[in-house]
Amino acid sequence: MSERPTSIAVLGLGGMGAGMARALIAAGARVTAYNRSPDKAVPLREAGAAIAATPAEAVAGAEVVLLSLADEAAVEQVLFGALDGRLPPGAVVVDTSTVTPAFAVEAEARLAKAGVRRVEACVLGNPAMAAKGELRVFAAGADAAVADVRHVLEAIGQDVRVLGPTGNASALKLAFNLMLGVQIIGLAEAVTFVEAMGVDRGVLLDVFERSGWRSPVLSFRAQFMRGRTYRPAAFRATLMHKDLRLAIQEAQAHGAELPVTGSALDRYAAVLEAGRGDDDAATVAEPTPRAEPATDGGGQGP
Repeated sequence: MSERPTSIAVLGLGGMGAGMARALIAAGARVTAYNRSPDKAVPLREAGAAIAATPAEAVAGAEVVLLSLADEAAVEQVLFGALDGRLPPGAVVVDTSTVTPAFAVEAEARLAKAGVRRVEACVLGNPAMAAKGELRVFAAGADAAVADVRHVLEAIGQDVRVLGPTGNASALKLAFNLMLGVQIIGLAEAVTFVEAMGVDRGVLLDVFERSGWRSPVLSFRAQFMRGRTYRPAAFRATLMHKDLRLAIQEAQAHGAELPVTGSALDRYAAVLEAGRGDDDAATVAEPTPRAEPATDGGGQGP
């Protein structure tokens, strides 16, 4: 962190937001945190953060506002709803939420009208890595704005890469989440296959851990599959579904097709329909009910 403590508001205390808040506290920042569900803020108070009752209270006097929100709707509600006209002029919004490049560009322009700068800081990692300041951070935005929050980015990330104009980091983050979603389904289908053959999933997962197919992210998900326990989630299935949908939406807008991602999106949609959206994305390894075929002879729905 810089020579003098930086006043940072952290809005959104899910696994990643709470982890980043802890890393910032450890780096010497003055952190004021807000979460819609107040109970999630209690551990951070014990870690040294001030807890605000509203987003406006959290950002009062803040030099940096770090967002870790679920989706574009939540960012819209907080930045341009609850905080409309309340962000301190000159502040920098560091948005770690996963959104589309188009939304990122629009948000930057809207904030600029209020004298507030925006840096997109797309992060790779899990909540434990976030708490240790070990994320990989992809930053994009105006050079001066990124430079002014470089110390914040380095407090949450072991590897900080600057990718140029706004939208680039969001595109890269969606690409990585696309790969993650597809790979998790690949491992899940391997589990399904061996179990159908009468082989215990533990055998597959043991061999997998000692094979060339292993990767850190899949090994992490394999532990969920091994115990058939998917909560607390590191990356909720509902967020994976959202990110795959956004990737397909952006690809189609630019004339690209993502057929494998589309199939993965359908798999996660089934998980959500089964009521397992708050499970970790690795829950795709478990059976989901199949939709009953239509019997009335009608056409397909929208």
